[in-house]
Amino acid sequence: MPVTSPNAVPAVPDPSELSQTVKAQSRLRELIVGGELAPGERVAEMALVERLGVSRTPVRSALSKLLDEGLLEALPGGGYVVRAFTEAEVHDAIEVRGTLEGLAARLAAERGVATSLLLALQRCVAGIDDALAAPTLSDALFAEYAARNAEFHQLLAEASGSDVVRRQVERAAASPFASPNAFVQVSSSGPRARDSLVVAQEQHRAVVEAIHRREGTRAEALMREHARIAQQNLSAAMSSRHARQHLAGAALIRRGR
Repeated sequence: MPVTSPNAVPAVPDPSELSQTVKAQSRLRELIVGGELAPGERVAEMALVERLGVSRTPVRSALSKLLDEGLLEALPGGGYVVRAFTEAEVHDAIEVRGTLEGLAARLAAERGVATSLLLALQRCVAGIDDALAAPTLSDALFAEYAARNAEFHQLLAEASGSDVVRRQVERAAASPFASPNAFVQVSSSGPRARDSLVVAQEQHRAVVEAIHRREGTRAEALMREHARIAQQNLSAAMSSRHARQHLAGAALIRRGR
């Protein structure tokens, strides 16, 4: 067995290769979510090399990463296909995230949160208030809402005070269609475009208040209820062609179980 010198310098990844991998991963995700690669369609490595304009190594890395993300499924004999999701699977993924975020909120309330982190949560809520202050939601204001919403959920996971819980929340949120922003675009259209965003914001505010008051049970219940909005938006997207047009990756989800 070869012996590695304790003074050996670890190999440094080639920056250009890392860049190509990120490019391939991002572009392949766009092809899947955008519907250019259909559910059940086999993803051929060499075809992607030509289509994406990168070498085989970055393509292989991108395929592996999207397998981990859940957008691809490995075939028994090798290779990958684009994965399809049932409405029930997406519902369950959102439920898992909501349950874990409820745990994070309860731990934050019971264990206490550093003043700086509590202030960061309060500033985040104030930023969302600013984004929702206008009577209509422009593209720029919606983008601001989405950014602040993502920040709120990240801060909440950190507020748990547990690296284990934080990692599990992040992992759950990384599942396809389970992120806090996965269905907010559905809420930005239609005659009651802002209503669910306003309700979600009131829940944000109430959770921060419960954490500040050390009300663990209330904080947990609020975050679990908060996930219901995403589930309602999922149902709206699946029952309305118009709403589905505002959902990235809608073609990957089929109704029922």
